[in-house]
Amino acid sequence: MNFSIHTIPFGIFSFGESKKCLATAIDDKVVDLSYLANEGFFDDFDIPRPVFSQPYLNDFISLGKKKTGAVRNLLQTLLKNPTPEVMEAYFYYKQVDMHLPVKVGDYTDFYSSEQHAYNVGVMFRDPENALLPNWKHLPVAYHGRASSIRVSGTPVHRPKGQMKPKDADKPVFGPSKRLDFELEMATIIGKGTELGESVSVNEAEDYVFGFQLFNDWSARDIQAWEYVPLGPFLAKNFFSSVSPWVIPIEALEPFRIPAEKQEPEVLPYLKGDALSQFDVKLEVYLRTSTGEEKKISTSNFKHLYWTVAQQIAHHTVGGCDLNVGDVLASGTISGKAVDSYGSMLELSWSGTRPIEIAPGIQRTFLEDGDTVIFKGYADNGKIRVDFGTVENTILPSK
Repeated sequence: MNFSIHTIPFGIFSFGESKKCLATAIDDKVVDLSYLANEGFFDDFDIPRPVFSQPYLNDFISLGKKKTGAVRNLLQTLLKNPTPEVMEAYFYYKQVDMHLPVKVGDYTDFYSSEQHAYNVGVMFRDPENALLPNWKHLPVAYHGRASSIRVSGTPVHRPKGQMKPKDADKPVFGPSKRLDFELEMATIIGKGTELGESVSVNEAEDYVFGFQLFNDWSARDIQAWEYVPLGPFLAKNFFSSVSPWVIPIEALEPFRIPAEKQEPEVLPYLKGDALSQFDVKLEVYLRTSTGEEKKISTSNFKHLYWTVAQQIAHHTVGGCDLNVGDVLASGTISGKAVDSYGSMLELSWSGTRPIEIAPGIQRTFLEDGDTVIFKGYADNGKIRVDFGTVENTILPSK
């Protein structure tokens, strides 16, 4: 962990037996915001001090961008040249425990990377029909399970369920043999809407507090049997994991880039004045139980066909209400290069192309004892914004 002054992430930490409370980070230090609040540093912003002593960020996020932005700007000043009083709030990262930063009420998983959708379509259908007819007309998504989202460091037990082997006449039950990761980014909703209200594309980012690394773990063999006609269920609901830090959207302004042109032309409610993506580099590492480690994918947040603003506009166009803390995951993010694919399903091409981790050690899907690590950062040579990591180790089925 090495957060620059340009990042100023927000998370939840505890030290020893202390209660959970809000934190930010600088370099390799965690900064206790409840301490700074109790010392009066944020009193000018008319924020109740107990907001900084909560076990989740939701109350802080609910203050609105004017106040959370003011806190972020002050922290950049305080932490650039910290006084001894400010340094009283410092902890070394290795001293503390990090916790799930946001209390998630609802979680939606999009399917917004064209290359990923194409790859999956080729494997399960054929190249001519890889993308379904609706894919380039709307941001495809499904509602996921919020209760099983956990923070980085939480182990994941191999899920069990029904699978139907190709040569079998009927399904079998047991632990998944095709456990997979999905490289995603999570959008954290920062402002709610009323039931029946819709959000325009041009106003959508006003509803974004920030972003996290997100791993939407998947059991591909369970998924292949269950997903018709209503989509994934047990294949996805067993576990999803997030990084401990939420990166405010304001930190990514230097890394905003134009979105790719969309063909065919989208319907009016999905059109924006200046649609954009964010240039955030994403990396996936796999570490075996015996310590061998290899970077197996290098992707980028910009590899999305549908923008975050379009996802929010589509999500709310029918009147669905948003709440502070809702998670909108991007869907697996894959680039065009083979080494930029965002899942084992693609990297091993459904198990037909083993990945070499080290001499004599290969993987097609994930094995018990493997650890999957996501890293993310944006860097333009002058400014660097880090996303930290999301890291989880696979344990056998319970």
